[in-house]
Amino acid sequence: MRPCSTVMHLLLRCMRGCGRHSRSRMPRRLRQPVSYIKLIFKSLYFNSLTNSEVVLDCILEPVFWMVEVVTRWFGMVFVFLVVALTSSVVFIAYYCLLPLVLQTYSLGWMMWHICYGNWILVMIVFHYYKATNTPPGYPPKMKNEVPFVSFCKKCVIPKPARSHHCGICKTCILKMDHHCPWLNNCVGHYNHRYFFSFCVFLTLGCMYCSISGRNLFIDAYNAIDQFRHLEVEKQGVPVTGIGLLIGIVPPEGVAGKGVQEISLPPYTYKDRMFHKSVIYMWVLTSTVSVALGALTLWHAVLITRGETSIERHINNKEAKRLGKRGKVYRNPFSYGKLNNWKVFFGVEKRSHWLTRVLLPSGHTPYGDGLTWDIYPLKKDMMPV
Repeated sequence: MRPCSTVMHLLLRCMRGCGRHSRSRMPRRLRQPVSYIKLIFKSLYFNSLTNSEVVLDCILEPVFWMVEVVTRWFGMVFVFLVVALTSSVVFIAYYCLLPLVLQTYSLGWMMWHICYGNWILVMIVFHYYKATNTPPGYPPKMKNEVPFVSFCKKCVIPKPARSHHCGICKTCILKMDHHCPWLNNCVGHYNHRYFFSFCVFLTLGCMYCSISGRNLFIDAYNAIDQFRHLEVEKQGVPVTGIGLLIGIVPPEGVAGKGVQEISLPPYTYKDRMFHKSVIYMWVLTSTVSVALGALTLWHAVLITRGETSIERHINNKEAKRLGKRGKVYRNPFSYGKLNNWKVFFGVEKRSHWLTRVLLPSGHTPYGDGLTWDIYPLKKDMMPV
């Protein structure tokens, strides 16, 4: 018996003993309210389903409630941040970096940068728009013949397999993965592909900006640092070792030494903003590529296994439970590593890897999210 239950039992026995001695003294009109209070007290702990996890959930319920409220109210703020930050990087790329590409790169590299950059941008915008505006899918609220595996106590409706209740959206979601604040939407059956594709292409875009802008970032950082030191120094102090950007020598005391006077090149406000914009773009894209890249890899592992983020925790618990009995748990929604990717992207033939994965596509996913006997056979959907 758990320690908390033992304490509860001892406390109840003390109250029961006191109640027996004072039962004859207690007025008849108070006996019923006292009995009702004891019944409520028992219901708080005397339950076969009560365990440490239930108690912990009850303790953390105010924290969960606060997180849900904040996420619900600030959902549009997160969406605005995604749009604003992405737009700022696109503006810097077109306004600051594209002229340099047109002036310095050869025709082949110029075409590659223009085509690849615009393709990445189109894929990011398309998938983010679809992920935020596509409903994830909801179980039917009316009576139907759809098989269900549990019952939602909050929605008071049957829950099909892989469905879970979202406390932020206040409804059940088909094949729920998680509630994404950056989308202000749940990731479910109908928009899971859009969410993952957005993460993939945004990661590729940030890596592209970070790698291609590395030398520009170093030059911009050095230029700002050098001009900041020159502003502190007096005019005419000799400066050496700072490359081709700046070079000055004392105007006096050098006659007859064959030294030519070099004036300080002007450092305009436009140059300063250009360098700061390059630094801002490189730091932002590098940070996002690392953080979002890790998240994308995690979701790629889940897709390979044929499970969602929520199902990952459920399957781990079920595997441990069966492992204690000497059994092995197998995910009933996994059709094999390659088939899981085909089902996820909706690939039916080879050309779909191009038209449905590498190009914008609004096709719906397999199935209706209510039943999951799509491909019970383990053989490939198509030859590879």
